[in-house]
Amino acid sequence: MKKVTLVASLLLAGLCSSVTYADESLDKVLKSDFRQAKNASRDVYRHPAETLSFFGITPTQTVIELWPGNGWYSEILGPYLAKEGQYIAASFETAPATDTPGNRYRANAGTKYEAWMTANKDVMGNAKMVTFDPPNKMDLGADGSADLVLTFRNLHNWASSDQLENVFAASYKVLKDGGVFGVVEHRANEGMNFSTGYMDQAAMVALAKNAGFTLVESAEINANPKDTKDYAKGVWTLPPSFALGDTDKEKYQAIGESDRMTLKFVKKSS
Repeated sequence: MKKVTLVASLLLAGLCSSVTYADESLDKVLKSDFRQAKNASRDVYRHPAETLSFFGITPTQTVIELWPGNGWYSEILGPYLAKEGQYIAASFETAPATDTPGNRYRANAGTKYEAWMTANKDVMGNAKMVTFDPPNKMDLGADGSADLVLTFRNLHNWASSDQLENVFAASYKVLKDGGVFGVVEHRANEGMNFSTGYMDQAAMVALAKNAGFTLVESAEINANPKDTKDYAKGVWTLPPSFALGDTDKEKYQAIGESDRMTLKFVKKSS
């Protein structure tokens, strides 16, 4: 398989590093017209090529994405894995047992995502969905069946419902020995509460270790030193949410998206 090397200027982190794409097909997917323009415009903040390469993705793997939301990464992972691999979206419960604002929001998002997946079968190939609703529905698939489990900016959601331990345990269970648990999350300063949307990196590493994972490496791919993390509406003050509307919008646009940890854990049975 031909390798393609990209020298990525990580301006936000003040670093320059050599990044190797998993193969040429990843670059092709990233440049594909299938991706919505509004999503592709966020690559400058989310660095999908560098992030996925850091996690060690290849097109023949079985990859589970936890809570894909509106499908930002699905537009990349689905087509990339369509021919030789397997993309599994562990999405929201669309028919929750209890009616709460959070459940209504997730059910609506899950229904829209399911419709999107159905409408794009020709591009997504054999991609499939499972319902992931901690703590009620935790089955991500057969034990030891996945090569990668990935989560992007979701840890604070599970922290708010005290489900982080369950999520980490479910991820560990479905991974093969040597499989990777890849985490990207808004990174807190010391003493910050998860209600801000930011999570403590050391605490997340400790939690993963308690679940049985070994931290292989952390990366500054998605770091942003401009993020002061002291906003009235937490991380949602920044783009793309702009929780304050037009108030100081140019200021927050100049900061960009949040400072994020990027963590690569591995499951090792011995």
